[in-house]
Amino acid sequence: MTATSHSIARSRARTGGPEDNGPKVLEHVLGWTLVVVLAMFVTQIGLM
Repeated sequence: MTATSHSIARSRARTGGPEDNGPKVLEHVLGWTLVVVLAMFVTQIGLM
């Protein structure tokens, strides 16, 4: 693999997800908030 093909493959490998150096605490808080809200919704409609 040449240097050019390596950089092209590497640039194509990005999926547009969160950056590696982003706010990890905010992601965790928002994730757990989503879990709690989903659990509240499920129990309110009587699925559990």
